[in-house]
Amino acid sequence: MTVETRVSGTRGAASTSSSRQEASGGLWDSVKKAAFVIGSGILFLAAFGNSLTWHLQRFWGASGDFWQNLWMKLLVTFEGHETVLFYLGTMLVPTLVFWLANALLLLVDTTGKPSFITRYRIQVDKNNPVDPAKLRHALKVVIFNHVCISGPMVVAAYYLMSMRGNPCGPELPTFHWALTELAAFTIVEELMFYYSHRLFHHPSLYKHFHKKHHEWTAPIGIVCIYAHPLEHVISNMLPVAIGPVILGSHLTTTMLWYCLALVSTTISHCGYHLPFLPSPEFHDFHHLKFNQCFGVLGVLDRLHGTDTKFRQTKQYERHTLLTSLTPLNDSIPDTPKKGQ
Repeated sequence: MTVETRVSGTRGAASTSSSRQEASGGLWDSVKKAAFVIGSGILFLAAFGNSLTWHLQRFWGASGDFWQNLWMKLLVTFEGHETVLFYLGTMLVPTLVFWLANALLLLVDTTGKPSFITRYRIQVDKNNPVDPAKLRHALKVVIFNHVCISGPMVVAAYYLMSMRGNPCGPELPTFHWALTELAAFTIVEELMFYYSHRLFHHPSLYKHFHKKHHEWTAPIGIVCIYAHPLEHVISNMLPVAIGPVILGSHLTTTMLWYCLALVSTTISHCGYHLPFLPSPEFHDFHHLKFNQCFGVLGVLDRLHGTDTKFRQTKQYERHTLLTSLTPLNDSIPDTPKKGQ
């Protein structure tokens, strides 16, 4: 063996060792950052939680008798038909919320007006207005998923929750317990959605299932549940529905959670970074690039390093709550291309 060969082999081994150390260091760095994010949140809640919830509890308590009396009237009306009451609460109310929000967005998407909303479009040159034929096809899939898949799954959830207790019980949950449950639902959704979503991006599954959802590289609100039926069950419905089933939650908390989840995913897909609403830049970038930003909150993406490219972009700089009326595409413009 020549000296050059030995040196080359030594360098190769050193390079491999170095790359392993970098990968290990990158993972540890992500873990520390995730711990910092979660720890900061816990400290914030510890410092301000009692004060904030005290004010909200006062409001809740002041109107508590009203809600409790209204709930008792509903129970009397649907006496012996709790399944119907549960279905109306977990399907009818969230459906109305979902379609009301998306009707407003569709009006903008199909007309390209009014300009005071379209100026906040994230991908400026897309869906201006949206292609009618593509939209009609998406609507058919969305309605099918909502009626034929979400509906039966909600009924199944009722029977599973009934094994833990009565989801339509006479006593409403306390304000603090409702907040605790919503926090637990959020964590469960983040875990299940992130890993199921990444699973559907595996090449052997992507081309058969998840590719359908990614037909929209510039998403609009309604396509949040535009997906293959299997994906809708595993990645859309289960992460949201499993939390209330595990905790045996009350119908009112479950209904509120379903509404929040539908509004949240609508905003994430809407294509507009509107003032005073959560930033959709994170998930919009996922539709644009496919292999980044798989989660909801972004904590697991930071932990697993699936947001590294995103954090090097202008979209990441814009991924914040917009508190002014100036579009972030204007205040944080794209870097001019060479030659421009």
